[in-house]
Amino acid sequence: QKSCELMNQGILALVSSIGCTSAGSLQSLADAMHIPHLFIQRSTAGTPRSGCGLTRSNRNDDYTLSVRPPVYLNDVILRVVTEYAWQKFIIFYDSEYDIRGIQEFLDKVSQQGMDVALQKVENNINKMITTLFDTMRIEELNRYRDTLRRAILVMNPATAKSFITEVVETNLVAFDCHWIIINEEINDVDVQELVRRSIGRLTIIRQTFPVPQNISQRCFRGNHRISSTLCDPKDPFAQNMEISNLYIYDTVLLLANAFHKKLEDRKWHSMASLSCIRKNSKPWQGGRSMLETIKKGGVNGLTGELEFGENGGNPNVHFEILGTNYGEELGRGVRKLGCWNPVTGLNGSLTDKKLENNMRGVVLQISLISPKKYQGFSIDVLDALSNYLGFNYEIYVAPDHKYGSPQEDGTWNGLVGELVFKRADIGISALTITPDRENVVDFTTRYMDYSVGVLLRRAEKTVDMFACLAPFDLSLWACIAGTVLLVGLLVYLLNWLNPPRLQMGSMTSTTLYNSMWFVYGSFVQQGGEVPYTTLAARMMMGAWWLFALIVISSYTANLAAFLTITRIESSIQSLQDLSKQTEIPYGTVLDSAVYEHVRMKGLNPFERDSMYSQMWRMINRSNGSENNVLESQAGIQKVKYGNYAFVWDAAVLEYVAINDPDCSFYTIGNTVADRGYGIALQHGSPYRDVFSQRILELQQNGDMDLLKHKWWPKNGQCDLYSSVDTKQKGGALDIKSFAGVFCILAAGVVLSCFIAMLETWWNKRKGSRVPSKEDDKEIDLEHLHRRVNSLCTDDDSPHKQFSTSSIDLTPLDIDTLPTRQALEQISDFRNTHITTTTFIPEQIQTLSRTLSAKAASGFTFGNVPEHRTGPFRHRAPNGGFFRSPIKTMSSIPYQPTPTLGLNLGNDPDRGTSI
Repeated sequence: QKSCELMNQGILALVSSIGCTSAGSLQSLADAMHIPHLFIQRSTAGTPRSGCGLTRSNRNDDYTLSVRPPVYLNDVILRVVTEYAWQKFIIFYDSEYDIRGIQEFLDKVSQQGMDVALQKVENNINKMITTLFDTMRIEELNRYRDTLRRAILVMNPATAKSFITEVVETNLVAFDCHWIIINEEINDVDVQELVRRSIGRLTIIRQTFPVPQNISQRCFRGNHRISSTLCDPKDPFAQNMEISNLYIYDTVLLLANAFHKKLEDRKWHSMASLSCIRKNSKPWQGGRSMLETIKKGGVNGLTGELEFGENGGNPNVHFEILGTNYGEELGRGVRKLGCWNPVTGLNGSLTDKKLENNMRGVVLQISLISPKKYQGFSIDVLDALSNYLGFNYEIYVAPDHKYGSPQEDGTWNGLVGELVFKRADIGISALTITPDRENVVDFTTRYMDYSVGVLLRRAEKTVDMFACLAPFDLSLWACIAGTVLLVGLLVYLLNWLNPPRLQMGSMTSTTLYNSMWFVYGSFVQQGGEVPYTTLAARMMMGAWWLFALIVISSYTANLAAFLTITRIESSIQSLQDLSKQTEIPYGTVLDSAVYEHVRMKGLNPFERDSMYSQMWRMINRSNGSENNVLESQAGIQKVKYGNYAFVWDAAVLEYVAINDPDCSFYTIGNTVADRGYGIALQHGSPYRDVFSQRILELQQNGDMDLLKHKWWPKNGQCDLYSSVDTKQKGGALDIKSFAGVFCILAAGVVLSCFIAMLETWWNKRKGSRVPSKEDDKEIDLEHLHRRVNSLCTDDDSPHKQFSTSSIDLTPLDIDTLPTRQALEQISDFRNTHITTTTFIPEQIQTLSRTLSAKAASGFTFGNVPEHRTGPFRHRAPNGGFFRSPIKTMSSIPYQPTPTLGLNLGNDPDRGTSI
């Protein structure tokens, strides 16, 4: 209505600063009346603009020109988000914003696979935040906090300030958040206030205008001078002006130049009174000429170059991108990260510049979990980074000695919690890279691969006192013992069935006892005394000797192996074996990555492999307090001194197993997770990229491998994966290996002493008995022959002479002798002189006598008045006395003969009989 009133008065052009709804009506009216229309889109209460979408026809009857450039928010946001490599974020917009303005952006990020959430911010922000806390559970609130780490705010500056203040005060965001605020209307005062209220990292995107470098020329636009309150960027009035007002000023300046151009060209068309109500009202005839003059003209105003393209829009627009670094301090400085325009795109880099060797003097706070001396592979890696980059560091131990896990209230404990709360700059340990940890802290590239292993104790070597029996099985020993008895019996039977003639001088009879003793002696390679002159016995013994040779050789070889190498195999060789058994309890460190990994796998109802379910039941006994430990060192000690298996990082377990002085550990190296160890830093830390770059260089030039070889040598003193306690070189045998042999010897000594006592007791008991008549008539001629022969061969000894006094001999009853002795022929003693000390009375003390006999008709016996009835004794070769085996019933006199010299050397029958 106001526009129609103005047309009735007569106008040359129409300038409007309105919203999109009214702009469409004015466009139709201007096109109908051929009145040039310069449209300046105004935002609502500072809310970012949305495209009006004014329709333009292909004919030359469009009289509306857009002074403000098109809305490029979609293109700018997409470029910034891509530069930051965001994959998940949330967009907050106020109630005055038309969300259709970023519909193109939402379509593009959806095609790229980004996860984007939208949330409208009401005017009462405090009520909205309170509703979130009242309606969401703790788990949902924690997930919501994680979503707020990456956010885009599309709202007016005043609403953005209030929203940031509320979420910071209610602890919905942490210092690792990164927010982007985009609005063309943000001025310098708003920027400083937003930075002061926010935490974490903040990126601000706003429209900017070029400012002449020459201060004296800033207020001059051609021949026109601009007020200093408008041209000075530092003037408070200029800073608080809306951008639409700046475009209004430049639009008026542009129309003034166009009018002036018309007057100079003398192409002025008089203004006509136009009526919007009359149907027959004709459009202004000079409208097209005036429109072309405006299009061809241009002005360098407060917003820069103001000109129009073929489509009737102003293409000149520039966006400035400001940013801050992560930090806890408020009131941080803001720096310009880059700029964007539709022609050249992004000019500059939004990512932090890589630090090279410019960390000299930087002191980093580094958190560990081990209270012991700070040494190890991770410390060596940290020293290599420090030497290359030039920074220093101070180490302290995390208060709870934990790696870090999320708590019920959304916070983190342990080493990760130290980084989240900015108490530490770096966290380094056997810290695995997990998705949950990457949500709250940054990690460098992995410097070592990660896998889960199991530490077990090798079975202790048991002391077997009878290890000497180990080479053969019990059944084999029983067979050998039975074979000894059987062969001994066979040898006796073969000799008994076909007895050979006893050789002269043979002193051993082939009894069953002696046959057994001979077989046993030959088996243990000690020889024997039993004659085996029959062919059958010799064949039997030949086979037995061959058998004994093979058995003894096999026993010797196996005994050497058993005494030098002890094999103790374990039934647990994999994680599957560990999960299936229940004899050895196992566990890990509470609230660790391994604990969480087993828990998630074990509680997953769709997990096909039951291994994790079985492991979780064992680990979670008594809510995890029974089989789990609070730190890794406690688990290692529990394995060494108890019946326990420790599930932990394979690299740590391998180091423990290699450097154990007793070599009492072995590991199971099954890999159940493909991750890695990384250095943890604060979220958004500027040191992450330079640390990662240096780690890659250490890996490429081989320095990382040298550090690994230092702590995990290939040829360590202990075998990592074998449960067999073996030595590469044969060691000296100790007393434990031969304890059984000594026990056998001791048993033999004790048994011999016991038998000796039994024999002594038996002989005494037998000596007290009255001898029977049958015993008095028996004599063992073999025993007599042995004694006589041994004495007759040594006739040079003078002590064997004895006197010619008569001695008494007891007559023998031949019928009472054994058959073999009775049938033996008695040698002829004719023409023979015998020197002997065989029979002397007990009462005779003279030690030597001479016995001579003339064998004309044998020995001559005569009557003597007196004779001895007691038992006789004979002298032994050493001069002692032995009881005579001849017991006298009656005495007969012995008639000595004159001593004659006997030539014993030519007598073939010497010593065979008496």
